[in-house]
Amino acid sequence: MTMLATPDDYGALIEPATLKIQRLLPGPIERVWAYLTDSDLRRRWLAAGAMELKVGAPFELVWRNDELAAPAGERPPGFGAEHRMASRITELDPPRRLAFAWDGAGDVSFDLEPKGDAVLLTLVHRRLPDRKTLVGVSAGWHAHLGVLADVLANKKSEEFWPALMRLRADYDRRLPA
Repeated sequence: MTMLATPDDYGALIEPATLKIQRLLPGPIERVWAYLTDSDLRRRWLAAGAMELKVGAPFELVWRNDELAAPAGERPPGFGAEHRMASRITELDPPRRLAFAWDGAGDVSFDLEPKGDAVLLTLVHRRLPDRKTLVGVSAGWHAHLGVLADVLANKKSEEFWPALMRLRADYDRRLPA
């Protein structure tokens, strides 16, 4: 994953509790969509979990960051081997928009826009409850989207856990107190 990020690579607050991150990814759009919605593909960069593509459908995301397409590196203290989160699809417009809500952790939308041979992915995570969560979520999305970009480009990623911890420190410095 490309960790020598430029300022434009970092997510930005577009409202006090709303993060926006964009990535230009190798297309086509249907391939990127599959990596958002297919459990086996999504688990390579984010989290597994079967998803019925229907508004209102519940699903569970299961993170196992030691098993991503990126080498894991040493897991930091305080992080478990697995994390689960109940989710519910709130918007669906294949292959352009997917949005879902997380109990107590806001809601996330992915918008895909073709740009020639590439796809512009825009992620917006709303209703982040506090600064600690905002820093953690910002670093997490940044790291996971880096793995996605590498997977789609058939590039080798750097170790996930050390990259995540560097990004947490970066976002802690970048985001307002």
